[in-house]
Amino acid sequence: MSLDRRQFLAHSAVGLAALSAPRLGAAEAAKNPLQLGLVTYNWGKDWDVPTLIKNCEASNFSGVELRSTHKHGVEITLDAKQRDHVRKQFADSNVAVVGLGSACEYHAIDPAVLKKNIEETQQFVKLCKDVGGSGVKVRPNGLPAGRPVEQTLEQIGKSLNEVGRYAADYGVQIRVEVHGRGTSEIHHMKTIMDIADHPNVAVCWNCNPADMNGEGLKHNYNLLKDRMGTVHIHDLRNNKYPWTELFPMLKATDAESFTGWTLVEEGAVPKDLVQAMKENRVRWEELVS
Repeated sequence: MSLDRRQFLAHSAVGLAALSAPRLGAAEAAKNPLQLGLVTYNWGKDWDVPTLIKNCEASNFSGVELRSTHKHGVEITLDAKQRDHVRKQFADSNVAVVGLGSACEYHAIDPAVLKKNIEETQQFVKLCKDVGGSGVKVRPNGLPAGRPVEQTLEQIGKSLNEVGRYAADYGVQIRVEVHGRGTSEIHHMKTIMDIADHPNVAVCWNCNPADMNGEGLKHNYNLLKDRMGTVHIHDLRNNKYPWTELFPMLKATDAESFTGWTLVEEGAVPKDLVQAMKENRVRWEELVS
C-alpha cells in the first residue's frame, strides 16, 4: 500500500475510531486475543495521567505500560492516596493499566546491587497492584565481563524465580523483556527462562534485530512462545521488522501466560504523536485482521 493511501485510510478510520472508542476496547478484547497499547518509553513520556488517558482514547489504544521516571509520575514513592487516585483515573476511562515498566535488572556482580534490584522489584509489584495493573516489566541488561556467561544467566534466572514467587502473592505477573547486550540473544533468553521456571514469570518479546539471528524469527519465537506474556512492538508504519511474519505467530500463541497485549514502544518521537498513534492503530488492525 502506498504511503499516501495509508495516510488517507488512517485519517478516515480515526474519525470513526474516535466515535466508537468508548466501547471498542471491550469489544476488541472479546473478539480478538490481541490488544493494542502504548509503552510510555518515549511516546507519552511527557504526558501526565489525564493527558495520557485522553490521547490513548483519542487514538483507540486500549492500555498502557507506564514507564517509571516519566511525567505521569507513577512511582514507588507514591503514598496510598496518590496510588488510589491513579487507579481511579484509569478505572473511570477506557484505558487499562497493562502494567509498570521498571528498570530492575539482575545481572550485577555485586551482591548488594542485586539485592537492591530485587527489593525494588518487590516495591514495583506492590505499586502495580495498587494502581490496578497486572504485571511489572523487568529486564536482563548485559553480560558483565570477568564472570562466565552461564553463571550470569543462572543468577538472572534464579532472581526472576524469587521475584516471580513474591509477585504471585499479589496477582502480578513478572514480564522479562528480551533486552541487553548479549542477553537479548534468544538462546540466552531461553536459558534464562528455563532456569526461571516459576509460572508467574513470562517473556516480554521486544522485536529486536537479533530476533532474526541464527535460524530466523520463527525458530527463535518458538523457543519462547510457551512463556510469552506481552509484546513490545515498534512503529508499525515501516517494515524494519517483519510484522507480517510476527503477527500470525502472535495470533496463534496460546500460552497460558500470554496476555495478548501488543504495546508500541518507539524511540523517535514524531511531531504529531497522537496522529502517529492513530495511524499505528490502522496498521495494527490490518495486521490482526
